Amino acid sequence: MPVTVIRNAAWIVAHEAGAHTYLKDGDVAFEEDKIIHVGGTYDGTADVEIDGRDRLVSPGLVNIHSHPSSEAMNKGMLDELGSPKLGMSSLYEFMPLFRPDDEGRQACVEVTYSELLLSGVTTLVDLSVAWDGWLDTFAASGLRGVVSPMYRSARWYTDTGSTVDYEWDEAAGRAAMEAALALVDAAAAHPSGRLSGMVSPSQIDTCTPDLIRDSFAAAQDKGLPFQIHAAQSVVEFNEITRRHGRTPLEWLDDLGVLAEGAIIGHGIFLNDYDMVYWPEANDFALLQESGAAVAHCPTVFQRRGITMNTVGRYIRGGVPVGIGTDTYPHNMLEELRNALYLSRVTSRNAYDLRTSHIFDAATTGGAAILGRDDIGKLAVGAKADLFLADITAPSMCPLRDPLRSLIYVAGERAVTDVFIDGRHVVVDGTVQAFDLPDALARLEAAQRRAEEAFRGLDFADRRHDQASPYVYPITA
Repeated sequence: MPVTVIRNAAWIVAHEAGAHTYLKDGDVAFEEDKIIHVGGTYDGTADVEIDGRDRLVSPGLVNIHSHPSSEAMNKGMLDELGSPKLGMSSLYEFMPLFRPDDEGRQACVEVTYSELLLSGVTTLVDLSVAWDGWLDTFAASGLRGVVSPMYRSARWYTDTGSTVDYEWDEAAGRAAMEAALALVDAAAAHPSGRLSGMVSPSQIDTCTPDLIRDSFAAAQDKGLPFQIHAAQSVVEFNEITRRHGRTPLEWLDDLGVLAEGAIIGHGIFLNDYDMVYWPEANDFALLQESGAAVAHCPTVFQRRGITMNTVGRYIRGGVPVGIGTDTYPHNMLEELRNALYLSRVTSRNAYDLRTSHIFDAATTGGAAILGRDDIGKLAVGAKADLFLADITAPSMCPLRDPLRSLIYVAGERAVTDVFIDGRHVVVDGTVQAFDLPDALARLEAAQRRAEEAFRGLDFADRRHDQASPYVYPITA
């Protein structure tokens, strides 16, 4: 079997005695899909050698929450858009109105997968509504993919911009769940060998209690993780407390779902959050005791003036936390930077969250949440999922600590190569699976089509440029 060796790597983020550590001036070798050597000199036979003298070698990043089939097309539209009468979320008034058609969705996915690869992501949880061609496109990307088809019992909508209503169809939700479970099984059987599944009822407020309970039971029966969006908005918090007299986390606990094996998508609006009021609960303690994990995606919320309180508190409190890219830019390194800065700003404490905490969450932490101990680390026997960054790139210099330079300054600009399962999926900054410039051109065309369709969907009969005005007027 062919062996690849990265020779004399300047820096290696290795994994020893259960923790990441830096090694300098050593080799990393992998055979087929497994790492066989980390640090020191590899004396065995090498079929491929890569000069690592100017490189940081890092474990690939594990992204546990992303929406590749829609979000990339929202660039330029939702950057400054929220609903002031709906807790500043854009979920209800705007996102349902600006959506890709089938051709645009394919372009959207190709762009998103490419951007994630270029920022060092090697494992991705893709939370999308099922679409034709999903599994083959996901496999073709080279990513280690967790297929997470979303389904629900109701759709939300607003006819006023100040209230949210729900249109229920429980039978359709049940049928969509069965189809999602079949797709998850198909993912596990995909010939690529890199796809697996997750059970993902969409949102706590759009699913019936039975659908949520049965979904969690199905995940447990199949040995799969479970993820649901919860505690993600003021609207949702108020809706669940109105319906059930319980906070979203209390209600999930009542259903038997707030437990180990469950991932809470976002988990921001706990009862002690300053934008809501429910003083008799203790959501944070409930979360700590439950064993449930949280998918933290800071960028999408910071756009609307919302931050978690705080991710440092969650991590120090023993809550399992993984990182996701809920929105564009699909840049995992930027997401890590935002998580670090926002936690410190919100706490007003530079020591609220350390770089090691957030890097762990994006590697071994995310892996553990997905039930895996063979990804997110550079160790003998682990999967050969890793990326290389150029430490001589201007944005990395002067170089004292490579992860600090990468996360706080350079970001994806320093990433040169990515390997997944030992396959070279990004070569010298170029994604091998897709023609990214062509995908971007197709996505832009889809965005123009979505702009044309916007007015016909909007309750207020606005044009797209009235709902989301340009930064400056177009005068010529």
